Amino acid sequence: MGDENFTDGFGLSSTRHSLPIALLRARETVMDRFRPHLSQHDLTEQQWRVLRVLNEAGELDATKLARRASVLMPSLTRILKLLDARGLIAVRRDPGDKRRALATLTETGQRLIVTAAPRSAEIYRDIENAFGEERLNHLLDELDDLIAALSLQDGSDPR
Repeated sequence: MGDENFTDGFGLSSTRHSLPIALLRARETVMDRFRPHLSQHDLTEQQWRVLRVLNEAGELDATKLARRASVLMPSLTRILKLLDARGLIAVRRDPGDKRRALATLTETGQRLIVTAAPRSAEIYRDIENAFGEERLNHLLDELDDLIAALSLQDGSDPR
């Protein structure tokens, strides 16, 4: 059973070589470094992703925001209400389509990004130093390629 290529008789490889499990383990290992920092700003990981995406993209409709921030729509609805109540974002109805919600970062949200970003970047540099900048960039490129290949296969938009 110590064999890395062990299969369980059903064609499943060992959990150590399961892509979904490996990605989750890597995510948790990385996020363990960021969570205390986000907690200091009373933010969850999902809230931080939403703020970061809005900071990069400007105003976005909820569907695009959910996709870019990797947040499920029901969760995004709750996040938008909470961030709006905190004054970090503003949500309005699209004048051309009243069914669409548009979100944008407020000045308060921008100040939070400016306040939180330096420590976040420092944590990222620590990860980069531990793993290697070139290796990390290669890993990110490979993950982008994986997402693109699977999106192409199922016809979805990875953006």
